[in-house]
Amino acid sequence: MIDLVAAKAQARREGFARRKAAHADDPGTAAGVLSGFLAGYRGVPLSGYMPIRTEIDPRPAMSEAAAHGPVGIPVILGAGQPLKFARWEPDMPLVEGAFGALIPEDPDYFEPEILIVPLVAFDGQGGRLGYGGGFYDRTLEQLRARRGTLAIGFAYAAQEAAQLPLEPTDQTLDFIVTETEMIDLR
Repeated sequence: MIDLVAAKAQARREGFARRKAAHADDPGTAAGVLSGFLAGYRGVPLSGYMPIRTEIDPRPAMSEAAAHGPVGIPVILGAGQPLKFARWEPDMPLVEGAFGALIPEDPDYFEPEILIVPLVAFDGQGGRLGYGGGFYDRTLEQLRARRGTLAIGFAYAAQEAAQLPLEPTDQTLDFIVTETEMIDLR
């Protein structure tokens, strides 16, 4: 287990470095690719995220999707708990939540069927490394136990790793959307 922890920590360091470099060169076109993908799911309840640090920004695609159906953002309730999703609309009042991510000032919770998921690194088999808190893994496991739920990793193409060290509890992605392509991993 210690080897897996060390391998994940190393993969995260490498992923953060690749993401930082890609973010510095970001032409801002990736949300257009994400919007193109989401056009096939108009009106389906979805959740995006409010970007922090050097995460790729899904907000333009979220704004477009909000014109067709419910869009939410994740709310962290506490360590070891799954995420909840609060309805989001462009220009609504937001406050700082856990880890500095913005959340609605007055949350109205709902359950999305599509999750746009931030990440540190991904691989071609649908593996995903996040920050290590397991929030999306717990949440996806819970949602998928109730009904089909799509997980769309949104990342810079440079965040791809040849292979990631994963555990059985790590939930896989169904799609990856980057600034250059959409990858179906199902």
